[in-house]
Amino acid sequence: MAVDRTPVLKRCRSLGIDPVFMGLDKKSNRSNARANKKMSEYGLQLREKQKAKFIYGVLEKPFRNYFAKAKKLKFGTTGENLMILLELRLDNVIYRMGYARTRKEARQIVDHKHVMVNGKCINIPSYLVKAGDVIEIKEKFKTAQRYKDILEVTDGKLVPSWLDATHEALTGTVKEIPTRDLIDVPVNEMLIVELYSK
Repeated sequence: MAVDRTPVLKRCRSLGIDPVFMGLDKKSNRSNARANKKMSEYGLQLREKQKAKFIYGVLEKPFRNYFAKAKKLKFGTTGENLMILLELRLDNVIYRMGYARTRKEARQIVDHKHVMVNGKCINIPSYLVKAGDVIEIKEKFKTAQRYKDILEVTDGKLVPSWLDATHEALTGTVKEIPTRDLIDVPVNEMLIVELYSK
């Protein structure tokens, strides 16, 4: 399985992302030397695509598949649909509910078969959840020290309004499919659409 091993803070700096969106509360003290250089239109489009891929931890091929899927959907614009599909990934939902400190950790939790969706064990991080899905951490892992540590860090974090999470029981529900304005990711999806429609 291909994994992006770029140092997170370094990548955040080069893409101009606040590390908070990656689940980190660290700050990088270095400034980006290329920050003030003028970028071409293609450069801007490419940077938005790299931002989205990096934030959600998706590699090029799956990202292209999401784009093709978003294009086929009958409702909404392609860009909005793309962001919604990325947001509905199981690893992202686990992260949003506060059961992981970062999306990378959420991916590992799903990989290690700690997560049940509607009573079934799912170990595919890219599994797309639907409205009404009940997501929970398996009973035997609920008492693990790992989750106590995670909740200590994430308890004050705001769970998005389209999700419902009960931290004591480590369960949650997908109340509805999110709209673009409920997704707080600093990506201009219109530039990604322009890039792919060339």
